Amino acid sequence: MKHKIKIGKHTLRIDIGFILILLWMCALSCLALYTSFNLISIGSGTRYLVMQIIWYIVGFTTMGIIGYFHNRVLYRYMRPAYNFLMGCLVYLFLSMVCSRLLHFNLPLAPTLNGAVSWFQIPFISSFQPSEFLKIVLIVMTAQTITSFQKKHKNPTMHDDLRMLWEIGKVVLPPLVLIFLQPDTGVCIIIFVTILVMLMCSGIRKQYIWILLSLAVLAIGGFFYLYFFQEDFLHSFVSSYRLQRIDAWLDPESNIRGSSNQLYTALLSLGSSGLTGYGLQPNIIAIPEAHTDFIFAAFGQSFGLIGTTVIVLSCFGLDLYLCKIAYNMRNRTDRLIVIGVIGMLFYQQIQNLGMIVGLLPITGITLPLISYGGSSILSYFIAFGFISNSSPQARKKGIRIGKLKKRTSANKGSSNV
Repeated sequence: MKHKIKIGKHTLRIDIGFILILLWMCALSCLALYTSFNLISIGSGTRYLVMQIIWYIVGFTTMGIIGYFHNRVLYRYMRPAYNFLMGCLVYLFLSMVCSRLLHFNLPLAPTLNGAVSWFQIPFISSFQPSEFLKIVLIVMTAQTITSFQKKHKNPTMHDDLRMLWEIGKVVLPPLVLIFLQPDTGVCIIIFVTILVMLMCSGIRKQYIWILLSLAVLAIGGFFYLYFFQEDFLHSFVSSYRLQRIDAWLDPESNIRGSSNQLYTALLSLGSSGLTGYGLQPNIIAIPEAHTDFIFAAFGQSFGLIGTTVIVLSCFGLDLYLCKIAYNMRNRTDRLIVIGVIGMLFYQQIQNLGMIVGLLPITGITLPLISYGGSSILSYFIAFGFISNSSPQARKKGIRIGKLKKRTSANKGSSNV
């Protein structure tokens, strides 16, 4: 049943099903934070919970503001947003250089957990540029792919190579700066996201296989050096990163040191049984219980049933996004949704995998569940783009404006 509310000339598209899923994720995140109060070693659990609620409110508000405009208008601001975020990354890089060479950080850019990845804004909150840059890169990559395919109806191998070059010019500079912070987790997220978008873009499979082969060679080369040339590997890879590999391969090797996070997570999940220990337990201390290891904290409270609820909720969100992408007609919008799906799915697999010991710890949070304002807000910006173009929004949404205006705008979006 269609509903239409006319206010001015603008159209607000709302996908009711999508909103309900996001509200459920918000409730689940707040419950997970509440259960981890006794496990949080730094800061107040109540403060984290209140800030999480505020960030979700800001996220929904941002999503609504984006829905007030058409995607075609918003796409014009991606290049300025990219330039601004690149400037932020350069500033963080300079702060990191000052920290290592001169032993001081630039204002607002401190070293946290061995990395210079955040801006600390007094009396407000922290700001991580790389979280927002992920969304900007998804949109710009989708625009580049669509533009090339419109110009080249039957692209040659040379055309595909030129498209890869154009994407590389946008993606590689921030990747290098983020890697130097160092933040390997975000680098992997960006690489996987762009690779998924390319795999669904119709580009020749040879290039996909080349990129996959390079990734496999890089991983294989790293582990060869790790097992057989450890001294050489130490010369250009930080001991902090290597300790995470040690902890992953042998969780009991250094329980009080590098293996502590993984060991306590496994112990917490393994001992919680079917229903867990109840709300706010403090049976097993879990470091970073409100961020990276919130899944283990939730499992300690609610056991196998609780962790199954989280897994099914994440899977349900992914499936709904797949449904949106499948029904889309505009190629740019579809590629954006595919990029967000790839990013979400990889982060979910990486976070859950590292907590149960299947993957090494990389500091990647569980999207929409872990505490984090930059992560939530960046995802809601992406969700705003998705809700704007969702076919479900056209069927069941609320429209503010004249239907004719909306129709002409939708036709114009295909030219992006």
